[in-house]
Amino acid sequence: MSVRNRFGTAAAIALMTTVGAVLLSACGPDSPDSGPTAAPTGAVPGSAAPGTASPGTGSHPGSPAPGGKEVNGTSAANHLTISTGTQTVAMNGATVDFGTTVRDLAWSPDGKKAAFVNGNGDLVTANPDGTGKVTLAKNPGGETWSHPTWQHATTDPGVTTVPGALDRFDTIVFASSKGGALKLEKVPTKTPGATPEVLTPHNSEGGSEDMPQPPQTGNTWANAGGHRGEIAYANTPAGEVYIYDDYIRPSTRDLGKGSQPALSPDGEHLVFVRSVNGHDHLFTRSTQFDQKAEKDLTPSATTDYTEPAWSPDGKTIAARTPDGVSTLPADGSAAPTQVSTIKGLPAFRP
Repeated sequence: MSVRNRFGTAAAIALMTTVGAVLLSACGPDSPDSGPTAAPTGAVPGSAAPGTASPGTGSHPGSPAPGGKEVNGTSAANHLTISTGTQTVAMNGATVDFGTTVRDLAWSPDGKKAAFVNGNGDLVTANPDGTGKVTLAKNPGGETWSHPTWQHATTDPGVTTVPGALDRFDTIVFASSKGGALKLEKVPTKTPGATPEVLTPHNSEGGSEDMPQPPQTGNTWANAGGHRGEIAYANTPAGEVYIYDDYIRPSTRDLGKGSQPALSPDGEHLVFVRSVNGHDHLFTRSTQFDQKAEKDLTPSATTDYTEPAWSPDGKTIAARTPDGVSTLPADGSAAPTQVSTIKGLPAFRP
């Protein structure tokens, strides 16, 4: 079974819980005790037309689950959020109504903003409670946008970067598909209504036997990590994963066969998906130049693990499965455990 690349097309899926009659406590996105926009996890998302409902309308607090257990797998403690392509996002043990379709939700490095693709295919940011929506880029039509990620960096003393590089690090990178052609595009986070620019991975040396120029087409599924603007991405035609940064000078490296890569918060490790014996497995490896060993985190997989995401502390990986969302230790010390029956894209809010 091959990896399924969605490119942002997600059907509205009703949220499910493992305890049918239990309503979760109404937790907002910022603390377990607040959240006027939170709805019980048992509520069916998308009850209003996308883009027409106001955040929080029709949402009512529920009663705590027995023992305080968050049966939908998300809590303030684990930072896990799940977007399903509807207008509600699961977080903090409840659901938050964003008032518009939310596809491929990703969080800013400080956790104060969410980026996603709305029902019109536009790139939007919002507050964690769904308010304050800003359209960063309007889809021109005929394109499918997906999987936004924040490119970010901090300045190291004594390090000279590419001129203007730090300005580029206040940027959202996303995937675009038009007529079957795949590419990565970018927009600044502080200029609403900007026209996206194509992100072209390349090497400043012009290519060599040790560092050839990477493919310029077929690039998708970008995911940022670390503190130097690193971006991992997949090249579909080649079936390879790459890492790119231009903190000091443009550099792109091929890290091997796979898809749907995600960089650890410190940028030191990569998790990605590769098909093995009919199922999609999760693999990790170091991003260091001199380390190429890979580790299969799911060697006994009897289902597909896709769309991985790292926890803020880098110790846990969440992945989508046909039955919901599972988590496992990033060091592979234990098998995956299903934590949610919600079928959607996992992400961790820092």
